[in-house]
Formats: sequence, C-alpha cells, structure tokens
Amino acid sequence: MRRFILSAIAVAAPLAAVPAMAQEAAPFTGPRVEGLIGWDRVQANGGHDDGAVYGVGVGYDQAIGNGKVILGLEGELSDATTRECSNFASAVDRLCARTGRDLYAGARIGTPLTSNVLLYGKVGYTNARYKLTYDDGATGSGNFRDGQNYDGIRVGAGLEYAITPQAFVKAEYRYSNWEAGLSKNQVMAGAGFRF
Repeated sequence: MRRFILSAIAVAAPLAAVPAMAQEAAPFTGPRVEGLIGWDRVQANGGHDDGAVYGVGVGYDQAIGNGKVILGLEGELSDATTRECSNFASAVDRLCARTGRDLYAGARIGTPLTSNVLLYGKVGYTNARYKLTYDDGATGSGNFRDGQNYDGIRVGAGLEYAITPQAFVKAEYRYSNWEAGLSKNQVMAGAGFRF
C-alpha cells in the first residue's frame, strides 16, 4: 500500500506543478472577419431588380449573462451586380441604373441555441451608392455618368454555425431602407474566422 501511495504521489507531483489550463473562450465571442455572398433585390418607385451581392465584414462579439446573450459590433463593405437598363428617349439610347458600394455599421444581439448554433438579430446604419449612366447611342455628346449616396437603416436576422471554435458559416436575411424610396432585400451566406 505504501508503495502505491508513493507511486501516486510521484505521478501526481509533476501534474500539480503544471499551471492550470486557461479556460476556453465562450463560443461566438471575440474578433471576427468574414466573406459574404448572396441574392440582392433592389426596389425603387414600385419596380424591382435582382442581382448578386458580395462583400467582406468584420466584427467583435462579447458574451454576457453566463454566455446566454451575445452582444456584438460589426461593419461591412459590399457591392452588387444589380442593374437595370432601358431605352430612354429613342430606340438607340441607353439609360442604366446600377447599385454601387454599400457601407454598413451596426450591432447585433444573439443567443446560443446549442453549443455551436447562434440565433441573432441586427440593426444599424447603411450608406449606399447608386450610379446612373446615359449613352445617347449616336454622337456621344449627351452621355453622362452620375452617382448619389443615400443614408438608411438595416435590420436583419440570422443563424451562425461554429464549425470549430475559430471557423464559422452563417445564413442571414436583411432588409435595408434608404431615403428617396429605395430599399433592398438580401439573403446572404457567409464564412469566416474568429481570432
């Protein structure tokens, strides 16, 4: 028995000298970067056009309430292929309206449904650029390009799935509304990493 106790002490002593392992970070917390792609529908003056949207995002999330609530700040830069062209004054001229870059800054709040699934909602400020081009199709003397920035608000909801503690994928629906009667519906997919 004495030999067993001495052997146990000999094995346990080095383990006791090792510092305690740092606690794992709560899931869905810390800084993150992500790539985004999805479907884009722009609505203006009763009409709509569809296209693809793509972009990058950054954010920082913090757990509160024993990890039951996740609060975060986020920013995003995106662009879209959404474009509408038509004849304006003649059969040969062309007027095109195209969405441009979209800047977003906002906050999100979520709750983990499981250890690797987060349900969240978001709200924030968005500034989008819309571009107009006109080609008279003949002399070129009437051609012009113009762009306008619009301020608005974005709301959305989504699910984030942690593949590993550092890697995640997500799916999100969001609605943006700007001045001058412009709005967007988007369905997005994303993939990213936490640090």
